[in-house]
Amino acid sequence: MRRSIPRRLSDPKMHEPIRARRILVVEDDPDISSLIRFHLENFGFQVRVVSDGKSGLEGATAGGVDLVILDVGLPGMNGLDVCSKLVEHSSRPLILMLTVLSTLRDRVRGLETGADDYLVKPFSFEELLARVHALLRRPPLATGSGNESAAHVFRVGALLLDSWERSVKLPHRRIDLTAREFELLLFLVRHPLRVFSRAELLDAVWGNRYEGYEHTVNSHVNRLRAKLEDDPTRPAVLVTVRGGGYKLVPPASGLRSTTN
Repeated sequence: MRRSIPRRLSDPKMHEPIRARRILVVEDDPDISSLIRFHLENFGFQVRVVSDGKSGLEGATAGGVDLVILDVGLPGMNGLDVCSKLVEHSSRPLILMLTVLSTLRDRVRGLETGADDYLVKPFSFEELLARVHALLRRPPLATGSGNESAAHVFRVGALLLDSWERSVKLPHRRIDLTAREFELLLFLVRHPLRVFSRAELLDAVWGNRYEGYEHTVNSHVNRLRAKLEDDPTRPAVLVTVRGGGYKLVPPASGLRSTTN
């Protein structure tokens, strides 16, 4: 990590108004955690630092935390274990994982566990701040009242997905999906607006032992578009990012008002 210049960052793009948010940093390296705290507090965030997984889990579940910056390589309970425990809570904070593991499988494993984003060490603090601001502007993964606030229910825009019932609904209609289509949509719904490459989606949904080709992802995305989009030839929900892959954009309430 770049630790030699503890300075105040001054990119004007970072100064967009955002209400004071509370961030919990779970990092066992005191040099890294102190620098993260320094930069985040310079931008008006309220920051608390803990150095082990157990304290991180207790702090994150006590309430009042908007974002957890969570290192994977923690003593005792590691970051992946903390993350998997956090996502069981209906009102859990956003999770940004820090890791020195940079292989595709390692990154996907963190996202599969429930992290909202990841950052590979060493990283610049400009990139850290950009990720923090982007996460805090995301729509909530699970919202609503009653049963809809459960951790297994995801409302993204007009789309409602229940991972227990394995059901997908848009206003006025229910969407019938195959098992693999559902898993692909569920993964994207858990990370709205994040761009995933075809290789990342293949690894996350089909598994690292799958010996198929990346065009498998393309065909499943096309089938999902046929079921979700107003105009599958001009997708507005499952969007192709040139040179990047795909991302899910929260659908508006006006998608297809007719019933299947």
